[in-house]
Amino acid sequence: MPTVTLVEDDERITKTLRAALEELGYAVRTAPNAMQALRDVTADTGDVVVLDLGLPDVDGHELLKMLRAVSSVPIIITTARDDETEIVRNLDSGADDYMVKPFSALQLDARIRAVIRRARPDQQNGPILIGELEIDPRLHRAFLAGRELTLTRKEFDLLQYLAARRGSVVTKRELLAKVWRQPFGGEDRTVDVHLSWLRRKLGETAANPRYLRVVRGVGAQLIDPGAQQH
Repeated sequence: MPTVTLVEDDERITKTLRAALEELGYAVRTAPNAMQALRDVTADTGDVVVLDLGLPDVDGHELLKMLRAVSSVPIIITTARDDETEIVRNLDSGADDYMVKPFSALQLDARIRAVIRRARPDQQNGPILIGELEIDPRLHRAFLAGRELTLTRKEFDLLQYLAARRGSVVTKRELLAKVWRQPFGGEDRTVDVHLSWLRRKLGETAANPRYLRVVRGVGAQLIDPGAQQH
């Protein structure tokens, strides 16, 4: 379930879009102003930001630049401003797409899916199989020996990213950039904590890892324990 951060000060539009997007299967959080949006995205980037330019505290274009300074999360601009200069200005400042009001929820859904696909070009549609571990990116579900794992969104994203690079050591810096969308640095501790939670849900310990191995001070790798035995 992708998370959409809807930055919009018009309560009527917010209510309508939120209901429509939730009906389409998105998790939606709303922010009525720039500062709330900046706090939310800094705490958890989500999967895409839908940003209205006409905000009450800070102009949306300025918020766009602030968000780009801390995150690479896909951003779709929505506004009544339709002149070409304004469109180009926002795209040059880091927006991934631009929609002129009014538009339908289905049009927005198509744009959201498109920017998420572009942001995750390596995402596979079919299940990833590693030993008895099965990760299904399309359904956002993971199984170990036939038993479904109860994972948070970030735990699943972390597992999927490592699974797509099975056997390779992925650095914490890369994980922060690709999983947490923090390309300009972040807390290594965040990665460490999520790796610890993920390991526990895989039924492993640091002393006896099977699928998930952590290289101290570097990063982590996901391996097939059966293949390691041969």
